Amino acid sequence: MEADVRRDISGVQWPRSCVQKKRAVLLKAARGCRVHALFVGESSVKIAVSIGFLALLAGATVGVALAGPAYASVESRVPVASGVTLRVTESGDANSRPPIIFIPGWSAGADIWQGQIDRFDDAYRVIAFDPRSQGDSTKVASGNTPEQRAADLHALLAERKVSRPILVGWSQAVQDIAAYVSLYGTRDIAGIVLVDATISNGAKSIAARPEQAAFQFRLLASYATDQEEYLRGMFEAIISKPQPPGLVDRAIATGMKTPPSIGVAMLVADMFGIDRTPALANIDCPVLIIASSNSEELAEQREEAKQIANARFVEIGDAAHAVFLDQPDRFAAALSEFAASLGTHSLKK
Repeated sequence: MEADVRRDISGVQWPRSCVQKKRAVLLKAARGCRVHALFVGESSVKIAVSIGFLALLAGATVGVALAGPAYASVESRVPVASGVTLRVTESGDANSRPPIIFIPGWSAGADIWQGQIDRFDDAYRVIAFDPRSQGDSTKVASGNTPEQRAADLHALLAERKVSRPILVGWSQAVQDIAAYVSLYGTRDIAGIVLVDATISNGAKSIAARPEQAAFQFRLLASYATDQEEYLRGMFEAIISKPQPPGLVDRAIATGMKTPPSIGVAMLVADMFGIDRTPALANIDCPVLIIASSNSEELAEQREEAKQIANARFVEIGDAAHAVFLDQPDRFAAALSEFAASLGTHSLKK
């Protein structure tokens, strides 16, 4: 029997019961919500999480007790392209190796990673940022593609003098890392962590699944029509564990900073733009893939790990798309073990 869920453009799987709570606009077009996978069945929807509606959780912290950071976080604005500056947060020992770069998903900001930042910044140099057109970074009408965000990341690493980092990308940011590999290779990267999303094969997905693609575009229309309601419904789907009061509202507020027209353009470029799967063969640094056991792309993510030399696969159960929020300790343990295998410090106790 088919699962009673729907899947939409961001990689988020929405239970039908959650969808029924939404207003008519969403009930008609988006009964569920997963922002990046974009491949929907008659009774299953997936919001391509690679887009990371999760990203919307900006400003939120994980609902668990964490030790205070050993280093104060410093926020700055870093120019990465003509007329474009990124909001960047940095903490930890600037001399530690390798630094960890946390990259948020679609419509999200650096703060969505705060729970993980707090776990690592006493042993590592940790950097997170709002990508272009997201959070408090510059909003631009063009260049909202994984390829341009990869160029922005490359410029950011150069500007901040970051050497051989671990790139951690969730949802939409998986596309950004794939684009980075295609443009710059992995010679200067210590390791890569791909979180709960597969690398897009571009427009081929439309021909392979035309009905699902059509449904996905209808979901985009719902997002453009009622952005706030759409984002609120999405969060009910991508987070399955209780979070601190106000987290969702702050996440929605961050997501609302991306104009809907730009948000739609991002998703289309992520899902139906360039075929980025050739990047798999070009990755020659250690890779960790962390997937939710509930992901509709679980098998595909496991298969991707087999296609990458020196890759390992970790499945985290009892978690939705935002695995690092639903299971923060297990996520941090997997990342810490991976970092330690690269000759780095261990996670703080």
